[in-house]
This record gives sequence, structure tokens and C-alpha cells, in this order.
Amino acid sequence: MAITAADVKQLRESTGAGMMDAKKALTETDGDMDAAVDWLRTKGLAKAAKKADRTAAEGLVAVQVEGGIGVAVEINSETDFVAKNAEFQKLVGDIAKIAVNSSSVEELRDADMGGKPVSERLTDAIAKIGENMTLRRMAKLEGQNVAAYVHNAAADGMGKIGVLVAFTGDDTATARQIAMHIAAVNPAALNEQELDRSIVDKEKAIQMDIARESGKPEQVIEKMIEGRMKKFLAEVTLVNQAFVVNPDLTVGAAAKEAGIEITGFERVEVGEGIAVEREDFAAEVAKAAGKG
Repeated sequence: MAITAADVKQLRESTGAGMMDAKKALTETDGDMDAAVDWLRTKGLAKAAKKADRTAAEGLVAVQVEGGIGVAVEINSETDFVAKNAEFQKLVGDIAKIAVNSSSVEELRDADMGGKPVSERLTDAIAKIGENMTLRRMAKLEGQNVAAYVHNAAADGMGKIGVLVAFTGDDTATARQIAMHIAAVNPAALNEQELDRSIVDKEKAIQMDIARESGKPEQVIEKMIEGRMKKFLAEVTLVNQAFVVNPDLTVGAAAKEAGIEITGFERVEVGEGIAVEREDFAAEVAKAAGKG
């Protein structure tokens, strides 16, 4: 029977196998999906296939900067122990170097890495190291200059949080301090213009409800809201935040004083937004004892 691209994609997603391996498995089994999974397992991809449904919420973020281009790549593993593995760290670093010339995480997965797509190199690592791993996302930033910072570094250029800052001017040291600030404070946007309007509207609605509970006249409430929203915007936008290195200045003022202007930033944190099932200790003990 004819093997479609959708069939190959489905098998890849369910097993973690590479594209060519998935296509060959389907060809060898006349398109039988279950038989193709078994075929892959007999060819040494059993570990990858068995672990493909396990949550990978640990791992590393690697940053790479070349001229005015910076990338931050998140690759997840199941345990923090693997993030300390030298082989895994080398894999993450090598993928980050390739990411500089990729425009999306999809393109990165298919990019050549020593004769194989990145996705297949990752599958090989799953089978060898014995944990599920995922190339989850990448962020790319371009500017006149780009500075990078990694928080909780596990190795050179990689750790738990990766930050990129695009800027004009020459003071890289200050730009890197601002990247450290972003890692610590996690602003929602560069400035008020770039802040998602839905965030502003939601906060304003909340503050209106709180103010109306006071029973004050509407004109007084409007003044109250104006002040509270100004404070809110200062708290969530990078250029208006108090600079952690010198709280007497805003980040915008500190940048201006250093002769630079921040034009953009990206912040990527390992496991951010991944839902992880956790059992309490008593439940784990009961399950182990066969009582759960």
C-alpha cells in the first residue's frame, strides 16, 4: 500500500524514530502501524519508542551568539541527572550551534547534524542514555548587537534559564547585566507598546472590581485605576522596572546612562509551562507496596 507523509509523521511522533527509519518501517510492514512500531523496536529503537510518552520537563537551555544573531534552545530530559551528563551537554551545545542558521524549531529538527537530521541524533541519544528527550523550542533574536546570559549554568553557555538581549551601542557589560535582570525578574514585555493588550485589559478589569468594592464615586475610582495601572505597567515592562543592579534607576535609564538602547529580548526557562504529574509521598509508598 502507499505510504503517506502523514503515516510517517504519526509513526515518528509515537516512537521518536527518525524520518527515514519510520518510512522504512512502514514500507517493510506494508503500512501496518503496530507492526512498524515492532519493526523499529527490533532494529534497536526500543528505548526511544518505550520512553516517548514519558514527561521530559528537566534538561538544559543553551545559548549561542554569532554577530547580531542569538539563539536559545531548550532540550528537555526526564531527570536533572541527565542534564549533568557530559554527553547530553555536548549534544545540546552542538544543536544550539546549528540553530543559529535555523529559522524555526521545525527547521532545526530537520537540519543536518553530521549526516543525520537533528531529530535522529536526538533519538540515538534517547536509546543510548535511556531517557526521553525532546527538542522543545528555540528563540531567535537579531539586532545590532546581542548579549547572552545563562542562569544556573551546568556547562559553558547552557543552564536552567537562557536570556538574549538585542541592543544598539557598545556596552556589552551593561547589556549582559540587563540579561541577568531579565533572568531574575521575568518581565512580560520590553515596553508598554509591546505588552499584550489582553494582559493590560485583564489587570484593569481586576483593579476596577477591587476599586468598586470600596464604594467610592466613579470619578475617584478612575483616578485610583490610573495610578494602579501606572504601577502595574512599571512592574511588568522591562524598561520601566527598577534595575536589580541599581534599584535607584529603571532598566531604561541604566541603559541610556551606559549609551545603549535595548531593542528586544528573549527569555527561555527549562520546563516552563510543562505540566508534570506528581504524587504525594504517601501515594508513592502505597503504590510501591501494592496498595494503591
